[in-house]
Amino acid sequence: MQSLLNKKIVLGVSGGIAAYKTPELARLLMQEGASVQVVMTGAAQQFVTPVTMQALTGNPVYVSQWDARIPNNMAHIDLSRSADAILIAPASADLMAKLSLGLADDLLSTLCLARDCPLLLAPAMNRQMWEHAATQRSAIGLQEDGVGLLGPASGFQACGETGMGRMLEPTEITDQLIAFFQKKLLAGKKVLITAGPTFEAIDPVRGITNHSSGKMGFAIARAAIEAGAEVQLIAGPCHLETPLAATGKITRTNVVSAKEMHAATLQSTDYDIFFAVAAVADWGIAKPSKEKIKRQGNKTPALEFIANPDILLDVAKTVKTKAGKPIPYCVGFAAESTDLEVHANEKRKRKGIPMIVGNIGHETFGSDLNQLLIIDERGSKKTAKAEKLQLARQLIQIVAKKI
Repeated sequence: MQSLLNKKIVLGVSGGIAAYKTPELARLLMQEGASVQVVMTGAAQQFVTPVTMQALTGNPVYVSQWDARIPNNMAHIDLSRSADAILIAPASADLMAKLSLGLADDLLSTLCLARDCPLLLAPAMNRQMWEHAATQRSAIGLQEDGVGLLGPASGFQACGETGMGRMLEPTEITDQLIAFFQKKLLAGKKVLITAGPTFEAIDPVRGITNHSSGKMGFAIARAAIEAGAEVQLIAGPCHLETPLAATGKITRTNVVSAKEMHAATLQSTDYDIFFAVAAVADWGIAKPSKEKIKRQGNKTPALEFIANPDILLDVAKTVKTKAGKPIPYCVGFAAESTDLEVHANEKRKRKGIPMIVGNIGHETFGSDLNQLLIIDERGSKKTAKAEKLQLARQLIQIVAKKI
């Protein structure tokens, strides 16, 4: 799936050591299907060459506002007219200051003032430069003018110091650009998501779990943020990175057991949609051993099971109606070995929720692909097999219409 297919991006590069990341950013944008046109400042050429950027993008690089290769000699006009967005990475303190004041003394700054497409900046500078009052005024002014800021992040800097001002990694910038182009169907909404497996301890080193990777739940979290929502993600034991963490639109809570996930979920009260994606253990061990259970020949230990709390059922009990719509709107998930539609719909009715999503096939566990059966009071709909992020976006569109 190419999330930037047919998008035309003008990639601006200003002077800063973070420019060494820009070639990789260009590669990632193209990998997502975008056409990339690079425009560089004179200072940027001290860090990365136009030859490098031209070789990577397959397009001529523009560095001068007097470039005669544009038929009308107006590169600052023509380059933006066919663009879907201008992305500047890195965006130096100097460039941010100029753009906030409307100054234009080179091709890139003139291009930004003459644009009729969105402008996004990925700031990159020393921590003191970022924290300086003048830079903060620039950042605030640019945002008030509708310019999007992607980052910066905090971390180790080329100068040897650590702090805010580090440019986001190319993957983070690419993900945020992809998110920018998604329709904001959930703008102003708050979404709660459980994801991944739970782990029920038998003793300090053993436990009972399942094959859930968390990928579907994390994909839904990303799709919800892309759609403009604020997301609270409650994750069982998995090793996935928090989606779109640099946006500040997601809060992640890590848990281990079903009881911990239940407690974390019930502590949350202010949300509009609940996606119960996690594969929660129905049973736990009544009395986990405090010490490792030693093997004694062929003798097997006696394990006593107890029922874990039903997270989705307990959340469904809190649902209230506002303007004829249930809040939160609850979406359950089901994985069955037989008769998926029958069992999933029975589960939907038993829990008293408006929608349930069935995972078609066990081979989807741990895979980046999935196929869903979406069931509500009107019937069922089967999706085509696709990447989980693509399915998550489809599901977000369906739920957005419901609410």
